[in-house]
Amino acid sequence: MGAHEGATVLVVEDEPSIADVLAIALRYHRFEVMTAGTVRGALTLAERTRPDAALLDVMLPDGDGRALGRELRERRPDLALVFLTARDAPAEIVGALGFGDDYITKPFNIDEVVARITAVLRRTRPADVLPQRPPLRYGDLELDETTYSVHRAGRSVELTPTEYALLRFLVRNEGRIVPKEQLLRHVWQYEHSAESTVVETYISYLRRKLDALGAPVITTRRGVGYGLA
Repeated sequence: MGAHEGATVLVVEDEPSIADVLAIALRYHRFEVMTAGTVRGALTLAERTRPDAALLDVMLPDGDGRALGRELRERRPDLALVFLTARDAPAEIVGALGFGDDYITKPFNIDEVVARITAVLRRTRPADVLPQRPPLRYGDLELDETTYSVHRAGRSVELTPTEYALLRFLVRNEGRIVPKEQLLRHVWQYEHSAESTVVETYISYLRRKLDALGAPVITTRRGVGYGLA
């Protein structure tokens, strides 16, 4: 039985043909699916049930998918959030998705959508009971492997599940430059997506949060990958 079986996905998409395709594919892969075409409809559904993941179009007829994502996350902090955005979306829109766990550009491959949601849920729905695990440490960074919390120089750093998974992989490979393809495979479970900019995007989110509390800690080896300073 997959880690996601029985998980509920809230699909918020105002184009009925796209919403139908997404719902059919997700149900085929044994997700429970709810669909809404508006911000208002999504909030009503989320009140009645507790989705494990939300797949949100950024542009909705009665509002902004990002604002909706923030509202849903406030109600349920462990909700997995994946955004759908136009391929030519301005950089500031993609940049504003930093509190989500992943984003997918249209037009999309439906199998990739299913794989991404499955991967996000694997990160956000750990087993119900976790054994106590020692913290991971690197310099003044400390990652609590039981509560998935991060501290730098004793101060708390608020990370999304994806940011945490990315930082943990870099810490576990301390002293090494990790190729971008390896990060895509281990953190996002992507295969053959070398052109994806998701790694660069999430490295920039991590840098913004970590560098606020100390010297830069993530290094870039151009054309190769990333490591810790």
